[in-house]
Amino acid sequence: MKKTVLFASVLMAAACVQEQNDENVIVTGTNPIITNQFTADPTARVFEDKIYLYPSHDIPSVITHFDGSAWFSMEDYHVFSSEDLTTWTDHGVIVRQEDVPWGKKDAYSMWAPDCVEKDGKYYFYFPDAVAEGRGFGIGVAVADKPYGPFVCEPEPIKGVNGIDPCVLLASDGNAYLFWGNGRCAKLKDNMKELAEDNPRDTVRWGNREFEMIGVNCLQGLPSRQAEGPFAFEYNGNYYLTYPYVRENTEVLGYAMSKNPMGPYEYKGIIMAEHENGCWTNHHSIVNYKGQWYLFYHHNAFSPHFDKNRSAQIERLYFNPDGTIQEVKPTLRGVGPVKAGHKVQIDRYSEIDGAEIEYIDTTDYFKGWKTVFAKEGDSVLFKELDFGRRAPKSVIFRIKGDSYSVADIHLSAGDASIILRMDVTPEWNEVKIAMPKKITGMQDLKVGLTQGSCIEIDWITFK
Repeated sequence: MKKTVLFASVLMAAACVQEQNDENVIVTGTNPIITNQFTADPTARVFEDKIYLYPSHDIPSVITHFDGSAWFSMEDYHVFSSEDLTTWTDHGVIVRQEDVPWGKKDAYSMWAPDCVEKDGKYYFYFPDAVAEGRGFGIGVAVADKPYGPFVCEPEPIKGVNGIDPCVLLASDGNAYLFWGNGRCAKLKDNMKELAEDNPRDTVRWGNREFEMIGVNCLQGLPSRQAEGPFAFEYNGNYYLTYPYVRENTEVLGYAMSKNPMGPYEYKGIIMAEHENGCWTNHHSIVNYKGQWYLFYHHNAFSPHFDKNRSAQIERLYFNPDGTIQEVKPTLRGVGPVKAGHKVQIDRYSEIDGAEIEYIDTTDYFKGWKTVFAKEGDSVLFKELDFGRRAPKSVIFRIKGDSYSVADIHLSAGDASIILRMDVTPEWNEVKIAMPKKITGMQDLKVGLTQGSCIEIDWITFK
């Protein structure tokens, strides 16, 4: 997102080597999908029969907007991978601002990236503020594996001044670089330079004129404050999807063409504005194991500062004519959850009467709790995998507004169980034997049948 910023001085430890973190496994089949840090602008790609996720990495703001307010701050990139969209491996930092030979070392402007594979090499594209001159460049880092180590090219791609790169490997045999607000140019076979046969046009900015390489694929389309283009190909059509401001916050829109460089015809909205007023959205679309998914971001772990975002996933579907059905954001997300893990029922599929609240408003990464204020309140959590062996017990992390007894109703498949337990004003883990067998993939309903003001953090079955 290109904005005028005032860079603040920040003391940083300088190191020009790749950071080799121990692999960190994150288990969550719900939204947000990454729970150990902020992850905005998520670009998902399929490599090695896995989903690899290349987001930008929001941190607490260390720079300010021209109006003095706290602003977007990103200093490095992580990469994550998953085989089931539930268990994610954090492979650590792959590029940071100190690693970029041509970049401004304290710009904190490493915004939306992308990564593609060609001939066994992985090309990671990223924006950064240039150290000499003004504006932004698009850099390339190359690796032999999708998780690195990546080595940055000494210079950015010549002829490109902008942010938010996306590379489309088209069926016509060419690679196309999209950036900024929908600019597109063909790449050379080396994936590091623009091709010589790209068209050029003259763009006027104020009282100045610039020669631009490539074409503006959003020409004539709704594109107020457009950014973050993501292009893909499906069933003979090219799709250019992008965030833009429809009213006061961003929506995800899209256009279609029979040619990678357009002209594109606007088709509509993929995702509407976030209901809580989060200003930005940014996304990618990928087919994994026969299902299409939309990766996007939201400020779930930062409700009062929408410059710290987190990646989320939803299923995406096409109409018979190739147009895209609008996607509604959910808490449940898409990953199947094993009953032996901590089941965060606050990431519900459906809710009736219960309320969802943050556990700790001083640390939003601690997540949420479900509040059952009265008898009859319930939540439904879909796609819970009990496996082939029925669990013998269930553990609740639970509390109440006083020392009392509560009856919790669990139903899954043919099983309907009332569990009576003591609750205390402090969080406590209560273990109860399972009186009935539950196996297989089930939808779990949790409700309060007796008691009041009961709060549940998570449930797990053992």
